[in-house]
This record gives sequence, structure tokens and C-alpha cells, in this order.
Amino acid sequence: MSGLLCALNLSRRGWQVDVFERSPVPLRGRGAGIMTHPEMRAALAELGIDCSRNFGIPVANRVVLDRGGAQVATRLCPQTATSWNRLFELLIAGFGQIHYHLGKDLHRVVETAVAVEARFVDGTSYDGDLLVGADGFRSAVRGQFLPASEPGYAGYVAWRGLADESEVVPILSQELFDSFVFCLPPGEQFLGYPVAGPNNDLRRRHRSWNIVWYRPADEGNELGELLTDASGQRHELSIPPPLIRQAVISDMRVAAKRLLPPRLFAVIERIEQPFLQPIYDLESPAMAFGRVALVGDAAFVIRPHVGGGIAKAAADAAALAAALDDQASIPVALAAFARERITVGRKFIAQARRLGSYLKYQFASEAERLEAARSADPSRVLAETALLDFLRAPSL
Repeated sequence: MSGLLCALNLSRRGWQVDVFERSPVPLRGRGAGIMTHPEMRAALAELGIDCSRNFGIPVANRVVLDRGGAQVATRLCPQTATSWNRLFELLIAGFGQIHYHLGKDLHRVVETAVAVEARFVDGTSYDGDLLVGADGFRSAVRGQFLPASEPGYAGYVAWRGLADESEVVPILSQELFDSFVFCLPPGEQFLGYPVAGPNNDLRRRHRSWNIVWYRPADEGNELGELLTDASGQRHELSIPPPLIRQAVISDMRVAAKRLLPPRLFAVIERIEQPFLQPIYDLESPAMAFGRVALVGDAAFVIRPHVGGGIAKAAADAAALAAALDDQASIPVALAAFARERITVGRKFIAQARRLGSYLKYQFASEAERLEAARSADPSRVLAETALLDFLRAPSL
């Protein structure tokens, strides 16, 4: 989506833009729920994308449940929960298919004084005035220009999944299904909220409940076990959901029964294929290299607690286009863009790390434990998770 956001911003300013997607098949089902923000809606409106109809599900209330299921904190916080698929549909419809190329796995970038060339694994190549690396978490562009910058494991994983509204409401109640629900076992965080059902179905009784459960996992032993499939192969960084061992899923369900309220455990029981997401982050020291720029997750991998990845990607794209408007020289424009967005990226990284600071079972010092306890306070969790108020503060 970062690539499409950049493409839309640039093409609307008269640039001829081509988007090269690594996947050989159309992207579908990537991720589940996305909490939206006014900044994101404003960025889409600037691109002429209408989010006023069939965009998502209004979520007004936030609730924290204790181990017994009682509400221990509440907060009114109106937002809209949309889905990765719905947002991608809007962006690809805005850009079109003619200049959107599937199956283009980048091999190398070659720069000259007057152009930049992208060479792909299939033997094809394309040149242009500017290349934007919007190729995400495993960015090949970043790998070439910043080979020492690798995502760092945060020390915990997220179990994710979707449950059907028709099955969940009798367990939760309609009120909780329609809310942003949290539970905070020691050193952990569970959250759930409504999203569209299959094929962006927003009708009542046809929607889904998106769950995320953050749990610490030691990098040396536990993470390796979680990422090892039934054949004994250890997967790097992540594991495809169908390859997660049943014993690992069973252990997760046993922990859910022990740690979560009965109705949240009952929801997890009804998720047929949960998937596992090790949490990483990465802070790139640079975002511009002559005629090459990094945007979105290619530049900064941010833990999910901020819930602002798309908003940040949209702002990256708008800032890139604006910098190119202001400067006659592309390298000079990209350098100005990088100076601005690195500052913002560092704010996102710092906020996300703070929000995840209590997702561990052991602490290096009493001071660290006390600071983490403050971040884990239910009222603070409700006031800070998936919100961008920190961007308006002068500093962190």
C-alpha cells in the first residue's frame, strides 16, 4: 500500500509511475483489521478517494476486561475499523491496473547521474528518474543500500485470527462485539474489535471479530519452537499459518483458558486457523540515496501498538511528492524528504516501544518494572493504543 500511495501522489502531479509488486498473484487477505485515523482519511481525501461509504465499522467504546470478565476501565473513543483488503481495493482502483506489474522480484538497483534502473530476477529491467523502495518489512531496496539494517526482534509475538460475528455475539454480547476490547494478563495484552467479514461484508451478523494476543517469547528457545514446522524446518522471521504445528496452537489455547476471561477464551476456540506474528522493529538511519528513496515499512518497521502504519505511509507519500514539487534536483528533494520523515519515523518507533514495554515477564531493574507498570495501566492502554496524539507533542 505504501507503493500505491506514492504512485497516486506522484501521478496526480504529472509523473509517469509504474508499480512493481513482488507477489506473482493479486494481493488479497494480507492482514485483517486496521484502525483508521483522521490523518489517514485526510490523506486519502487529498487523493480523491472517497471513504464515506462502505469503508469500515464505527467503534465508539473501549473496554478493559479483567480475568473474570468484569469491566475495569472504559473510554469513549470513536474510530472506524477497516480492513487491509478494503483499503487496498480503494487504492488499486484509484491507480488502475495498466501500470501495476505483478511478479517483479527486485534483483538490484543501478544508479547513474541522470537516471536509476531497477533490475528484476526475471531478467527484465526498467529505468526512470526516481525509484521509491516501498517494498516493506523485507525490503530488497533497503537490503542493498543499508545491508546492516535488519529488523530486531522485540521479545514477543502476536497470535492473530478472525472469528465470525454469528458465533461470537452469543458469547461476548453485541455490545462487546461492537467495542474495542482489551484484557491485560501480566506481561501480555489481548485485544479484539469488529472488522468486515469475507468480501468486505459490513452487514450485521456477517462481520468478523479481529483478535490480537501479544505474548512474550524468548528469542533463543521459545521463538525457535514457535517457528518450527512439523517437518522440523525452522522458518526465519515468520511462519505460514498452515505450517504452524498443532501442538503449538494447542499450547496457545491452554494458555488462553488459564489467562483470559472465559468468553475471550471461547472466541479463541472458534478461530479455525490462528496465525503467528513475531514482532520486530527497525529504525533506518537513512531514507534517501541519490535518486532512491525508502518509504513506509521499508524505512521504519513499527510495532503494531500505534496502529498508524498506513497513516505514516500516507504521510511519507505526501511528503515525498511535496519535496519533489519544491526542488528541481531529485537527489536534493529526496534528501529534504528524508530529513523530515526520519524525525517522524523515530517518534513512531519510540512510542511503539514504550507501548510495548510491559510485554515481558522479567525486567532488568525495578525502575524498568515500574515504568512498564505505568504503561500497562488500563486507563493508559485505552488512552494511547492505536492513537496518534503523540505526534502532536513537541517531543517524547
